[in-house]
Amino acid sequence: MRLLSPLAVAAALMLTSCGHSGRGGSPEGHDTMSHALPDTLRVGTLYSPTSYFIYQEEPMGYDYDLATRLAADKGMVLKLEVAPSLGRVIEMLDSGLIDLVAYEVPVTGEYRSRVVACGIETVTHQVLVQPKSEKRISDVTELVGREVYVEKGSKYHSRIDHLNEELGGGIIVKAIDRDTLITEDLITMVSKGEIPLTIVDSDIAQLNKTYYNDLDITLEVSFPQRAAWGVAPGHEWLADSINAWFAGERPKREQAWLLKRYFEKSKTEASSGLFSVDLSKGHISPFDKLFKRYASEIGWDWRLLASQGFAESRFDSTQVSWAGARGVMQIMPRTARAYGLTDDRMSHNDASISTAVKIIGSLDKSLARKVRDPLERQKFVVAAYNSGLAHILDAIALAEKYGINPSIWDDNVEKALLMKSKPEYYNDPVCKYGYFRGRQTTEYVNTVYSFYDRVKSLIPA
Repeated sequence: MRLLSPLAVAAALMLTSCGHSGRGGSPEGHDTMSHALPDTLRVGTLYSPTSYFIYQEEPMGYDYDLATRLAADKGMVLKLEVAPSLGRVIEMLDSGLIDLVAYEVPVTGEYRSRVVACGIETVTHQVLVQPKSEKRISDVTELVGREVYVEKGSKYHSRIDHLNEELGGGIIVKAIDRDTLITEDLITMVSKGEIPLTIVDSDIAQLNKTYYNDLDITLEVSFPQRAAWGVAPGHEWLADSINAWFAGERPKREQAWLLKRYFEKSKTEASSGLFSVDLSKGHISPFDKLFKRYASEIGWDWRLLASQGFAESRFDSTQVSWAGARGVMQIMPRTARAYGLTDDRMSHNDASISTAVKIIGSLDKSLARKVRDPLERQKFVVAAYNSGLAHILDAIALAEKYGINPSIWDDNVEKALLMKSKPEYYNDPVCKYGYFRGRQTTEYVNTVYSFYDRVKSLIPA
């Protein structure tokens, strides 16, 4: 999973040797046929934006999806264990608590004695993140005299210091030390023009490029790092079985599709809309009657509900998101089924809006004890509609623990949600649902309310 520069795609399709020569076979001493696969595959992983996370109550992630398909194809039940760190998940492998690490373990001497690499070997580099421009930096020597921002004390800080030494000095290294700052924040700051350059791993860069297509991430500034899944020594037979599965044509196709889903497909490009939004004509959308009808069921201003429709799909009922959400209100398949909305009706406007209102009503009830003020609670509900209730409850819990007002969204729980991108917070005991890219939800709430403020002044209630 860790890769994904165009030149490295071919490398990602190669299977690791798992400590021996050959690809996906059973070399002498690895008698796959004498070992039956377990009924339950115990898989360890870590919360991360690439491996495993929860989005709108659905478990997702590149490694998670691959492990799920592997277990299903082999007739095994998948039991997932989420560890707080790479060191801990390898300890779990050592002690026999898990069978497989579905996370990119570096293929280095440090781990070779404890982990037998298997599955797809991936290759990453540290890369320079810079704005797309005709004047883009194309060689590391051009960094001399330029400011490069990195997290203080991070591996990126170490790399840029070493590179500066190799070049004889001249790079202006800006080490940022902020409690809640993470790599994703620096990437965002480059996109917004707040800082000129930063350095991150290529897989993180490629993932974030799906949010910020105005970035260039092509310049590699480090040696390659190989990584792969792993099993415990003595379980080479399991590694061979996993390799053989990955060598199949259908798993190869599924893996290629997952690469596109997580690392290539835009996460932010909403449709321009089938309908132009011209508020001067006295209406918001062709679905205003539906918004009015169903908003009354929960006592909401129909214009706020319509503003959500705008933020979700720009009123394009054919829209399908990278995560599989569909329809004018962008409802996730699992959520739709839970509310009785069949797959063939997810793009129907009446069904999408009526189901969205049921979801909103349920979220409002769930948050009523946490946020007493009905109008303030609406912001929490709008946020939960985008992220899923679980992450909003985590953010409220973090707010309570760290002295932030848990009943106010703006500049309070909003900030706590952003904390869930940082390991020290999403691994906090009060945080039950792990990593989340909070920036996506905070921007969503801002989009909804900015549009709502605009329509309130022009469209009667």
